[in-house]
Amino acid sequence: MLTHAGVIAAAAVGSSVPGMAAATPAAVPRTETTAPGEVPTSANGWPLEREANHVSTVWTRSVPGTGLSVDVRIGDAEAILLHVVRRFHYEVEQLPRVDLAGWQPIDGLDEKLPESNLASGTAVRIRPGAAAQGGLFPLQEIVLRDILADCDGVVRWGGDDSPVNESLFYLDRGPADPRVRELADRLREAEATPGQGAGRAVDVMGRSRRERAQHLAEEQRVR
Repeated sequence: MLTHAGVIAAAAVGSSVPGMAAATPAAVPRTETTAPGEVPTSANGWPLEREANHVSTVWTRSVPGTGLSVDVRIGDAEAILLHVVRRFHYEVEQLPRVDLAGWQPIDGLDEKLPESNLASGTAVRIRPGAAAQGGLFPLQEIVLRDILADCDGVVRWGGDDSPVNESLFYLDRGPADPRVRELADRLREAEATPGQGAGRAVDVMGRSRRERAQHLAEEQRVR
């Protein structure tokens, strides 16, 4: 529980959520595979949350410039996932509210699959009804690959998983991985700089960007 509390405190520092967001989260029942004293986690190693917006590290956050909102883990996960949503909304397909979903309880999710990351607030579903393979046009996938490359491999797309889930985007690094904080800090700095951040003009067909995106795609496809 001390480890869990430390993660919560770190997340609260990087967020603008009111002070009550830093409270100790409600206890999450242990699963049969969780040893006594261990905090149950989603597939990517982040602690599960039983609920959102009440004694939790998961809160409903507005996605700037889109009119959308989603339940995500506050702090670094929030900065990263909202960046992904914004670029998708601006550059791939404009999303209505029903096409974005975040945290949900672990009940009903497969704890061994990446979808379990929704229960820790470290994943989002974009166009939940389009999870099957082949839901994107070729140019849309090129842009999507650029978004993933922009996240330096910290974010993984369910379209590269087996079974495929093209609606799922999640953190592919655990809470102790320094690359999570490094990416979040870079994205926050870009958002605070005029002309940078999500929404700026990007040439996704530029040679260097395409090569970087293709290299990451080769690394992330079903492993």
